[in-house]
Amino acid sequence: QVQLVESGGGLVQPGGSLRLSCAASGSIFRINTMGWYRQAPGKERELVAVITSGGRINSADSVKGRFTISRDNDKNTVNLEMNRLKPEDTAVYYCNADIYSVEYGADIEYWGQGTQVTVSS
Repeated sequence: QVQLVESGGGLVQPGGSLRLSCAASGSIFRINTMGWYRQAPGKERELVAVITSGGRINSADSVKGRFTISRDNDKNTVNLEMNRLKPEDTAVYYCNADIYSVEYGADIEYWGQGTQVTVSS
């Protein structure tokens, strides 16, 4: 079984910074893409940023220049450095990983439990 455990959410003032971390553990053969999505109240879940095992990044236009995603393939972790936060960044942030399962012989998508990020004065 695979688990994704997030940490680092909280309350921050506009213009501030937060760092989110996510660690994958369990029966892991290969992690393809890891990243972050978010869901604000009353809205659909949306992509924030994802990174492949080779380091290719896809991120939302709304966070480019403010958020930085990084990954440690040896430790199976992914981090999201969030700077110049805005009230509209308030959401539950979910870690996501696409992991190859030896047991099932296929890629399986996993989600973390979510961590709340609130940007407010």
